Amino acid sequence: MIDRTLETTLKALSAKYPVVTVTGPRQSGKTTLCRKVFPQKDNVKLENLDTRQFAIEDPRGFLKNYPDGAILDEIQRAPDLLSYIQSIVGETPRDGLFILTGVNSLKFQAM
Repeated sequence: MIDRTLETTLKALSAKYPVVTVTGPRQSGKTTLCRKVFPQKDNVKLENLDTRQFAIEDPRGFLKNYPDGAILDEIQRAPDLLSYIQSIVGETPRDGLFILTGVNSLKFQAM
């Protein structure tokens, strides 16, 4: 696996903030980077239809499955989760709780 320059920065940011987002073009290594830096975290792929449907239809129930946070891959596919994540970190702020990945377009839409 290629060592990425951003590994150190990603670790440092996750030690200061409860949510960190990694964006970039498709197939640029975002998920690979996050899995390498945070191997202890669940990697939840929102591109999987059943996972995405659960996240959209029952966001509270979905997020309760990850009390220690998770890597939420392709967050733009379930943009309403961001409000629920905001509530979670507002109530119980913990650094590095959620790591989000998404395409570099900041215009979120369910796909």
